[in-house]
Parts: sequence; C-alpha cells; structure tokens
Amino acid sequence: MEIELDEIGKKFAGLGLPGVILIIMAASAAGSNAVVAATLTGLGGPFGILGGIGILGLLGVLGDVLGGYGIEAVLKLVYKERSKNESLTSLIQEINNLPIKDELKTTLKNHVSPEIFRDPTEPRIVDIVE
Repeated sequence: MEIELDEIGKKFAGLGLPGVILIIMAASAAGSNAVVAATLTGLGGPFGILGGIGILGLLGVLGDVLGGYGIEAVLKLVYKERSKNESLTSLIQEINNLPIKDELKTTLKNHVSPEIFRDPTEPRIVDIVE
C-alpha cells in the first residue's frame, strides 16, 4: 500500500492546527500514550483530558480567526491598544525583537506612532529654494 505525498499533505491539512499540535506531542512522546495523556491533562487544567482537547479546539478556532484577518491586522490592533497604557519606547523595542520581516516591523512602528517612524521607501517631496 503506497500513499502519495500529496495525499499525506491533504490529510495533515485537514487536521488543522490542533491536529498538528497533537501529532507533535505524540511524536515527541516517542510512542508513549501516557505522555500524550499527561500533556492533555496538563493543558486541560481542572477539566482534565477533555479540557485539553477543548483547548486544542480553541487553538484551532483562534488559528482560523488569525488566518481570516491576517497576522498584520491582529498585530496592529494589539499594539495600538497596548500603546494606550505602555511606553512607546518599550513597544518599539519589543517590535524590533519580534521574529517577523522588517517590512512588517516598519508597518507596526508606523501604526503605533506614525509621526516618529516613516517608511524609508516612501518618496519625499523636496522644495528647491533659490
């Protein structure tokens, strides 16, 4: 019985984020079901294994929401809200340390404080006075 790589990819895609997390937990447990059960119980807190499975479902829903809006829009909202209560310097430093592309970092800094940070690729108008 041969399974093609495309079919394996489709099956993994059907699992979604919770399924991938569960597969990673099972693979890291080296085949021990007890470790997977203990991890699910830990995730579930007072609700046990069922709570852990519910948390995985919630992660799937959150992943779908993030995918629908886009990570850029979500990060913009988060940092705009945080800029009301936290210092601009600490937010800029945090944005600089994020593992994201430089273009997204520039976009986030412009969104948090548009008067301080400008896009270096933005054309400037220069008046020549004689």
